[in-house]
Amino acid sequence: MSTPSARRIAVPITSAAVVAGMVFTAAPAGAAPTTTPFTNACQASATLTVHKTAATSMTVDAPASVDVGQTFTYRIQPGGSSYPDSESGATTTNISRLKVDYEIPANATFVSAAVVPGTGVNIDGVAPSVLRVNTSGVADAAGSILRLSGDNQVIANGANNSTNSEGGIRAPKLKKDLNGNGTGGDSWFRLPAVDVTVTASGAGTITPKVRTAGSAAAYNNNENYYSFLPRATFWGSTQWAPTRCTPRDGQSAGLNAGAGALATITVNDPGPVIVDSTTTLTVPGTAKTGAAVDLTATVTPAGAGGTVEFKDGATSLGTAPVDAGSATLRHTFTADGTRSITAVYSGDAGHNGSTSAARTIEVSTDPVIVDTTTAVNVPATAKTGAAVTLTASLTPNTATGTVEFKDGATPLGTAPVAAGVATLTHTFTTDGDHTITAVYSGDATHTPSTSAPGTVEVSTDIVVVDSTTTVAVPATAAVGAAVDLKAIVSPNAATGTVEFRDGTEVIGSAPVVDGVATLSHTFTTDGDHTITAVYSGDSTHNPSTAAAETVR
Repeated sequence: MSTPSARRIAVPITSAAVVAGMVFTAAPAGAAPTTTPFTNACQASATLTVHKTAATSMTVDAPASVDVGQTFTYRIQPGGSSYPDSESGATTTNISRLKVDYEIPANATFVSAAVVPGTGVNIDGVAPSVLRVNTSGVADAAGSILRLSGDNQVIANGANNSTNSEGGIRAPKLKKDLNGNGTGGDSWFRLPAVDVTVTASGAGTITPKVRTAGSAAAYNNNENYYSFLPRATFWGSTQWAPTRCTPRDGQSAGLNAGAGALATITVNDPGPVIVDSTTTLTVPGTAKTGAAVDLTATVTPAGAGGTVEFKDGATSLGTAPVDAGSATLRHTFTADGTRSITAVYSGDAGHNGSTSAARTIEVSTDPVIVDTTTAVNVPATAKTGAAVTLTASLTPNTATGTVEFKDGATPLGTAPVAAGVATLTHTFTTDGDHTITAVYSGDATHTPSTSAPGTVEVSTDIVVVDSTTTVAVPATAAVGAAVDLKAIVSPNAATGTVEFRDGTEVIGSAPVVDGVATLSHTFTTDGDHTITAVYSGDSTHNPSTAAAETVR
């Protein structure tokens, strides 16, 4: 490349060329690397102003496509460059303060960037590094530019600027090509590759580019993406030629392909993750013709929305919304007979639909109405002003309806019956003995009943002791077959409730009676189920959690 001079004093600027067969060692997995050849137009400012063009390239190795929210890495590297041994009587010395600026691409959140070891060739000086900088060239965690340089030692627009002293990344005069072979003249070098890690923000594309936004697009501007400082000697005199380059075909030409997308990464929106659901149906065993009963569906996992359609065979009985994992339809059967009821969950944006196993209801004008017994379970003592749990257990546990709790003749509150249990949290406000009874309302197939009284001794000062809970479960269970899960609470004077969990999922709760809580549960999936039991505590016993046991 010819180099103009002032008074025959050579002022070299770099001669860049496309280097074929560039190898990206250990590059990120993706599509084939994309190499974009283009022309740089550069101005070197020495004794005379010199305008030159040189062929160059950028190679990007990036995945062809990613998903929204995916974090990935792409690699970008300039092509090789060279400068001559001498020109017009002047002897070149080296090129230093090399800098390349890349834009952080739109539609991506920056994570990190790093120089790829072993990818620079024939360079020395300050070790190459990558800084995130703003348009002023100052290190900035919110900056829009990634700068490859030697500690931001550049000719301008950096933290350590100079146009007449060596610094930063240097390309020494080696007279070698990129393979280390002697040339006898030109000295070749290649700046290292940079790995850029980002997270895809939205559907569309991500396009790595060199810096050309704003003033960086202007010819011979301190913000130009590529700049460096050539040095030469002529008759013992040092000549400096600070050089600034932009991707264009000439001084007055517009920006060329080097200023555009150097690669195109498609960002796909895979949509929401949809998980399977399980629907379990609970219905009374019998119902009276013309009398309303509750049909209840429980949908897991927690957080499922949508609706549940209840069916009698193929006939739709109605639809109810899923709220807190449950949907209930109150329905009146108008004809005698055996009804096969199913619950069909609609699914939602994040959950697939599911259908329960069928449950049978015997409907008749005069159904068999069974007697019930109600047992109340209350703590022996309670602290004035502290909440305690009052529990009523119904036999048989198919009973529905409500239970009213009373302190003598005074109503304390009402709770629904679920799986044969009704629970009320209550705070006593006065000291003394309180006689508690539980009055079951009855339903279409179960007679009302009242429990024997239980006594709670309420005082301002009571002793609260620690409890220990252990879980007892069968080693194996069949899918679809009910098994008993038990929790033993010590000391056995403890009252309250135990919540049973399968991993982190709550599968039910049961009252503590004589130190034991029992839950009948049906597993709906194969595999190991890790069961724990969490005791609630009461006014005189602290809560406790059992060690996990596995059911296969």
